This record gives sequence, C-alpha cells and structure tokens, in this order.
Amino acid sequence: LEGRDIGTVVFPDADLKIFLVAEVSERARRRQKDLKESGVDIELETLIDELAKRDEYDSKRIVSPLRKAENAILLDTSNMTIDEQVEFIVAKANAIINT
Repeated sequence: LEGRDIGTVVFPDADLKIFLVAEVSERARRRQKDLKESGVDIELETLIDELAKRDEYDSKRIVSPLRKAENAILLDTSNMTIDEQVEFIVAKANAIINT
C-alpha cells in the first residue's frame, strides 16, 4: 500500500515500511512527464513550486502531519528507475519473509 500516512496511521504495525522520497525537482519532472502524456502542458517551475508548497503544508498540518515512521526504511528514489525501486523493495520484503 502507498500513501502519505500509511506507515504511521493506517498500518503502524506493518512488518515492512518504506518511506519513499525524491528531490522536489525530480518529482516535478516525473509529474510533468505524466501530465504531458495526458495532454497537459505545464511549466516545470510551476510544478516545483506546487510540490514544495504541498510538502510544507503536509509536514506542518495539525492533524496527521507527514512524517517517516521510526522503523521505516528511507528510500531516496531521486536517481533510481522504477525497476530499481521495485527491486529494492522486493528484496527487503523477501528478507522479512525468509526470516
């Protein structure tokens, strides 16, 4: 499952928690690519600004602020392909299953 508070609120006792992060510029680039494929053209700087504002709001909100669970693995995906991300997560899951 994925979500901004899956590991802290929804499933706090999960055996495996991965906290995915990426540089705001990379997240904006990915979002711009997705939007462009849907026919929406938007400036990269606009997306960077919107994502930065959302991050700030989410991390400072009073109810359920965005935070990494203490026992979550931090995975910075800024320089990873989707296949590399999946490989990393599957390896961590298999390590738990095989213990």
